Amino acid sequence: MPKVLIMSDSHGLRKEVAMIKDRHKDSVDQVIHCGDSELDMDAPELYDFMKVAGNCDIDGRYPNEIDFSVQDLTFFVTHGHLFQVKTTLMPLSYRAEELGANVICFGHSHIAGAEVVKGRLFINPGSVRLPRGRKEPTYAILSWEAKQDVTVDFYDVSGDKIEEMTYQAAL
Repeated sequence: MPKVLIMSDSHGLRKEVAMIKDRHKDSVDQVIHCGDSELDMDAPELYDFMKVAGNCDIDGRYPNEIDFSVQDLTFFVTHGHLFQVKTTLMPLSYRAEELGANVICFGHSHIAGAEVVKGRLFINPGSVRLPRGRKEPTYAILSWEAKQDVTVDFYDVSGDKIEEMTYQAAL
């Protein structure tokens, strides 16, 4: 079963980013940081991450967006500040459609959540440092057997699964 770890908005935290990555390194196929790490592009904590620029990242080497595939799912990753994600998902949805992506990962709002809109899965892992809408900092792991059976599990920084946030869907 493929798995992808997704985090965002760690805002300078090094130990926590490394701890989360190390905790899951043997069980995930890909790791994603959706921006506002506030670390250099080549920081050791971000080694092996697919990563994008957030509005607080100053290293100009970060791309604003990336797209790639993990097995049968195509991912579009961006921070979200360039797509007005605090008010609507429409610009993000249009870009995902242009790219043919069926999983969209973003941050910026610091609000953890997942939802399917028009056959596309939108995932905001929340914030590793400054959560909004919840007291605990969060990250997410997406897993799937097939496009018809995807699960997004949310975890707090200590690695405890947040049961009430599990999201299951078909794409």
